[in-house]
Amino acid sequence: MNPSCRNPIQCIVPPYIVEHMARGDDPRLREWALVHLARAAAIRAVRSFVQQMPAMMVSASPTGKKQRLVYDARKKDVLPGRLVRSEGEGKTADLAVNEAYDYSGDTFDFFFEVFGRNSLDDAGMSLVSSVHVGEADGRDRFQPMNNAFWDGSQMAYGDGDGVVFQCFTRSLDVVGHELTHGVQSFTSNLLYRGQSGALNEHFSDVFGILVRQWRQKESATEASWLIGKEVLVPAPTRRGIRDMEHPGTAYRDDPALGTDPQPDHMSKLYTGPADSGGVHINSGIPNRAFVLVAQALGGPAWTTAGTIWYEAMLQLSRTSQFADLAKITAQIAGDRFDAATKKAVKAAWKKVGL
Repeated sequence: MNPSCRNPIQCIVPPYIVEHMARGDDPRLREWALVHLARAAAIRAVRSFVQQMPAMMVSASPTGKKQRLVYDARKKDVLPGRLVRSEGEGKTADLAVNEAYDYSGDTFDFFFEVFGRNSLDDAGMSLVSSVHVGEADGRDRFQPMNNAFWDGSQMAYGDGDGVVFQCFTRSLDVVGHELTHGVQSFTSNLLYRGQSGALNEHFSDVFGILVRQWRQKESATEASWLIGKEVLVPAPTRRGIRDMEHPGTAYRDDPALGTDPQPDHMSKLYTGPADSGGVHINSGIPNRAFVLVAQALGGPAWTTAGTIWYEAMLQLSRTSQFADLAKITAQIAGDRFDAATKKAVKAAWKKVGL
């Protein structure tokens, strides 16, 4: 089944980047973008189905412990593909296979060791990944997929075009981001539109970056807050897909990507219909708030700040808004920690206009 029709429920590359590519001068990038955009309606329909029934998409681990399965789609769009590495097996000669295996394991270990969560569903769900996923161009030809996505049951990674994007398994925070969509679907399961959808993307950015910082043992003040740096072909006009610390600065005047549209304050909130009401665009506002909290508290961001945000993710409802997250994180900070922590949380939200 074609992943563009079946699967890309939450993709790391936002639609406004795809739209910019579709207007660009590079014919290869333009063709890929136009094919991708043509399937947007089917993507939205599947997103709605999966969000309503996440439990139907689960493959449980036979042991109840960490279980990783990595498949090779062999540059086609039929998932999962051919099984090439299972839990406990050694490295292969394929770097993408090893990265998908290692980084999904890091994400599992992060949630288990930091929050006591047993996989995405907290019930030992197997972590299934497909690498080398291709995308059909409508003429029985396949090209490398310029994206990574979570489809409600598994991860899928494209190899990138080699011009703008490199293999999407290269970035631990991208893997952590997409798998967190799975965690979030079994917790608050935030509606993927408007502010609730922006919170959906926000939680994935938060825990995707925390997996990387935890793995590298970085403090909040010394760590980079760029999302997806490793999947971009280096260029002076691009640093990452998003910058949590300074939203709106990840790329600027880039021929392929355009200029980062993320706001860093509620006064700049996007209210139009694009990007499902700004789910990727407006996530910059709560992203900035989280970074401010983490840096104000100091030390590892996954401890106090991460705990507050994790508990908030468990407590929010499907239609929660930015103001709801601001209120509940302040409450958790005071109840779980102390008055100083609560003050830091409230100050961060105030600085972004909430």
